[in-house]
Amino acid sequence: MGWFEKLKEGLVKTRDNLVQKVDAIFSLNSNLDEEFYEELEEALIMSDVGVKTTQDIIEMLRKNIKDKRISDPEDAKGELKNILMDIMQRDKNLKIIPPQFPAVFMVVGVNGVGKTTSIGKLAHFFKSKGYKVLLAAADTFRAAAIDQLEVWGQRVGVDVIKHQEGSDPAAVVFDALQAAKARKADILICDTAGRLHNKKNLMEELRKINKVIEREGENFYKETFLVLDATTGQNALLQAKEFMDVSNVNGIILTKLDGTAKGGIVIGISNELNVPVKMIGVGEGIGDLLEFNPEMFVKALFDSVK
Repeated sequence: MGWFEKLKEGLVKTRDNLVQKVDAIFSLNSNLDEEFYEELEEALIMSDVGVKTTQDIIEMLRKNIKDKRISDPEDAKGELKNILMDIMQRDKNLKIIPPQFPAVFMVVGVNGVGKTTSIGKLAHFFKSKGYKVLLAAADTFRAAAIDQLEVWGQRVGVDVIKHQEGSDPAAVVFDALQAAKARKADILICDTAGRLHNKKNLMEELRKINKVIEREGENFYKETFLVLDATTGQNALLQAKEFMDVSNVNGIILTKLDGTAKGGIVIGISNELNVPVKMIGVGEGIGDLLEFNPEMFVKALFDSVK
């Protein structure tokens, strides 16, 4: 299955939920009147686009329809697609491939969102493009996290730098950076603990790790990725805001998009957080973590590419 087919397949539930409603609204409302806007607003909110983002979209759509004197519903739908694409790419660095090497990526997110699995798939993604990848098991809080990352390391064929459960995560990252330099790795991906209920501890831990990365990885390109579970809809947005309070998040990895009708959350995240969605999970397979492309996302949703 090609990249675009995978994306379309992964968005089936969201397409059934959001786009079928939207298509019906555009085809049943020959007049772009107040009722049309109300129905569209409801459809977007129900698809977890979010209240604020939905209001922004409706406001932009009203303005564009008025300014361009649009009366044909099909043209208005084209305008909606353009607005959605613009929201998702507006002034954002969507590229997952770093602009320089070596690079270190710190991956954060609460337990249960698919963080460690995403790291394994991310390692596979980079390795399949010819980069030398190293993993750091710095989630030393959860026993299974180290084992799980090791399993992924073996599966993908990349080395994992680890310490004992309960050891200092910053020390793991320190060792991983030394190993990355010695082995001339292109990319180091660091797993971190995902406990948000104790923000003070998490903040302190991430601060220490960042300090080590700044000091020991001064020549490394650095980014922090936040992993969110698409099936949680608006809760993912709240989680993101919490993490952004304690960490400088540069990009979002959105998992389990294939298992939800709440794919509208991609649009809400892009708009409200102004942080780019960089990768999306559209299946269980090792190659089902895809680079995010707003144009293709909208095309796959509206199924306008034959």
